[in-house]
Amino acid sequence: MSELIKKSRWMSDEDEQEVKKEPKKRKQDKAKSEKLPERQNVVRSLRSEIVYPYLRECRHVDSYERLNHIEEGSYGIVFRAKDKETGDIVALKKLKLELANGGFPVTSLREIHALMNIKHPNIVNVREIVVGNHMDQVFIVMDFIEHDLKGLMQDMRAPFLQSEIKTLMIQLLSAVALMHDNWIIHRDLKTSNLLLNNRGEIKVADFGLARKYGSPMGHMTQLVVTLWYRAPELLLGAKEYTTAIDMWSVGCIFAELLNNEPLLPGRSELDQLDKIFKLLGRPSEEIWPGYSELPHAKNISPAYQP
Repeated sequence: MSELIKKSRWMSDEDEQEVKKEPKKRKQDKAKSEKLPERQNVVRSLRSEIVYPYLRECRHVDSYERLNHIEEGSYGIVFRAKDKETGDIVALKKLKLELANGGFPVTSLREIHALMNIKHPNIVNVREIVVGNHMDQVFIVMDFIEHDLKGLMQDMRAPFLQSEIKTLMIQLLSAVALMHDNWIIHRDLKTSNLLLNNRGEIKVADFGLARKYGSPMGHMTQLVVTLWYRAPELLLGAKEYTTAIDMWSVGCIFAELLNNEPLLPGRSELDQLDKIFKLLGRPSEEIWPGYSELPHAKNISPAYQP
């Protein structure tokens, strides 16, 4: 049972079998080396059938009429579009792909995999994947949602009522609970990534930094989460972290809903840490076991007082 738990939840059965097979060392003569590029292409083709199942038998992007540009982020460009067959209005996200050696970016695979495998009333619904004429033209078709929480709050004359905040937080926490129950960590929760329709329903969006994790979680990059919503362990250089970083972001969102402004609007990573320490006090080994072992903890002067 423990072996099952420790197995990475991101691996497919085919991936696991591939890891177990150790490559045999062979001496390659000139003739074999000349055939290597051809073999690599064949291997990539075979793997694509396993690794990219969502890209098979996809409709062409021309099935949709692009109406207007909505926004552009680090991992994609979002358009408002119309399905030519049904007339439905959708959000069409073109993934930013930098193909290298015929490979498909792992960040894009993670986003597609996460969105296609978790269904929840408060997570944006993916209708299908469509493609263009080239390998770097891959689009995610999602339900179109009228607002994002950040933009809506900026336009509001008065903050949300406490009853409204309670309703919004229940929806957000329900979605985050489902993600974590399915071994998915979002790593970029913020008000601009929370969509809100005209019925008051929240939809968690933008899974560009999301990924599957296993137990133990292992090393992951700390260059995640928008600065104002980033947990202190990430700012202190932690290479191993947990779903607690999502919960820190949720707490920042909660405070932002109450105050109608960001709780910790730092200008830099150092300023962000300073704002956190001023609000919550300076951490110590007593209240935060393992704090002193974090890579950047030693850079904080013992004389520092927030």
